[in-house]
Amino acid sequence: MNRRDFSKQVLALGSAAPGAASSQAADYYQEPAKKLPVRKYDVVVAGGGTGGVVAALAAARQGAKTALIEAKGYTGGTVVEGGTALHSFYNLWKAFPGVTKRHVVRGIPQEIVDRLTKAGGTSGHAEMSKGYDYDSVCTAIDTEIYKLVTMELLEEAGVDLCVNTMVAGAIRQGSRVTGAIAESRSGREAFLARAFVDSTAYGDLCAHAGAKFTEPNDYPACNSIGVANVSLEKLHRFLESHDALEQYCEGLRDGKPGHIVRLQGRAVKLPPEFAKESARLGATMATTTVHDNYFMFIKVNYKLPVSPTSRDAVAKAELELRRRQFKTVELFRKFVPGCEKAFIARTSPSLNIRRGRLIACDYDITLPDVLEARHFDDDVFVYGFHDSAPRMQIKNGGTYGTPYRALRVAGIDNLLATGMMITSNHDAHMSTRNTVSCMGHGQAAGTAAALCAAGNCGTRDVKYADLRKALENGGVYFES
Repeated sequence: MNRRDFSKQVLALGSAAPGAASSQAADYYQEPAKKLPVRKYDVVVAGGGTGGVVAALAAARQGAKTALIEAKGYTGGTVVEGGTALHSFYNLWKAFPGVTKRHVVRGIPQEIVDRLTKAGGTSGHAEMSKGYDYDSVCTAIDTEIYKLVTMELLEEAGVDLCVNTMVAGAIRQGSRVTGAIAESRSGREAFLARAFVDSTAYGDLCAHAGAKFTEPNDYPACNSIGVANVSLEKLHRFLESHDALEQYCEGLRDGKPGHIVRLQGRAVKLPPEFAKESARLGATMATTTVHDNYFMFIKVNYKLPVSPTSRDAVAKAELELRRRQFKTVELFRKFVPGCEKAFIARTSPSLNIRRGRLIACDYDITLPDVLEARHFDDDVFVYGFHDSAPRMQIKNGGTYGTPYRALRVAGIDNLLATGMMITSNHDAHMSTRNTVSCMGHGQAAGTAAALCAAGNCGTRDVKYADLRKALENGGVYFES
């Protein structure tokens, strides 16, 4: 559904006579008008996932009264549901001999990792010893500790965390969004603010506000599972025995250094029956962990016939993915030593996407921008990972910049978009959509939104020098 169809549907819902049956193809019911309770903020962040957590922290730390609206009962999003590791805090130095190792994503994202380290919830930035032409480090995380740590950070920052609450609409006056309509078991409410950040992944707030968008449907959806009662060491030997090992990394596991925390194999080199069935199921031979006897992520993919904003298509996909999860575990039990008694210990509450709505912004990051390591006069952070490496890599192990204008929603004065909602080119998006990139987007967008609120101005009125200074004060690293 594009913006025009979405808007027509919303208008139609509000135009039919109360209770009247229509002779047209669809019937509508007009809800009676009612007054909604109002909550007032400086900044409202929609979506408490990978980027939204960081955006809310950044805004609150700038002094903005901030609300974070999240549909689930916890924070983290793709980080705790659909990923394998956090990609990536470093440039790809190991793939380019002589290139300096640089910790290029810092600030709030690194602070989260520091807190996870203290809680025993991460492998740390463990250096890859095989497959480092894909990523130089593996930063694996414990999904449950990540939820706790991020929720505690939000509480400490004074963010009003509204979980189990869904964005259901937007209030727009001219070219500004003045409020987000949210719904929970407490009822419908209006969250009024001076600046807004959409980190919903699906672009829900942007769509309700009338932003231009498309729905490329250019990725499979997935539902990653945690598989327990397994042996990483035996999986490692199994992959090596078939010359199928592609990635290998040792780091902290259950607090002990020097243990396997990441493995990836090439299924096509494994027994033919296994390779054929894993391909049919969309199962990948990549996993990470921070615990003994546990695969934290086994990813199972499924390509929807239409956009993942379609409720009915997603309902069918949810069932199909869960069938595939159980068949994948059966496959591991049959073929992989050390997995004879494996079982599913964790699933996501809903499928995960790599892209829903693509939101039109003031600048669209291109593939040459990414691969040629381009920087801009309004960079808000730098990044050096590409998910299609080694086929695609940032030039000379360098970084590219995300310009501030790439986060500003076109045609709306006070709304910013983050994460997988930006960047139209699929191959460029294979970098900008990744978890640590989304975190960087979040810190930039939250900081900018707070400056907008403080200055009572639009996103295009923020002086870049002020934004850059605030980001640097927040620990963000810039190449120049």
